[in-house]
Amino acid sequence: MANTESVSKVRNGREKLPNSKERIDDKCEFENYDALLLMSETLKMRKLITKRGTLEILIPLCCSTDPVRYKTFRQTMKGFSTRTLSNRLNELEKNRIVERQRYNEIPPRVEYRLTAKGMELAESLVDLLRWMRKWTYNTKRAEVPQLQV
Repeated sequence: MANTESVSKVRNGREKLPNSKERIDDKCEFENYDALLLMSETLKMRKLITKRGTLEILIPLCCSTDPVRYKTFRQTMKGFSTRTLSNRLNELEKNRIVERQRYNEIPPRVEYRLTAKGMELAESLVDLLRWMRKWTYNTKRAEVPQLQV
């Protein structure tokens, strides 16, 4: 294994991350990934996840195996316009995070559920929230809000 001095330089003077042969700690699960490529591939998903309303949509979906009606989102997401809600749901559907089921009824009924891709994303978010809770609260355990999953 090479040390950090052997990390090669790329244009504009930036150092690139070591590849698998140069890696100091060979326990990384992303060992054969190109870090710059991985970051560019995740840009679209990061932008979607951090948009206002996205987590508020994903959390109720990951807490139940039952579909969630559009009407329920509208009622529980206080402070979000129907336009924002519709835009986020459409973006999540377009990215195959949720699937939309429309019923030909009067009044119209629309339900959303997580896809397999969405379930994996939700699991990752729950893990991230657990990590955040573990490392960001400096209070007694009883005072820390508990994540219900």
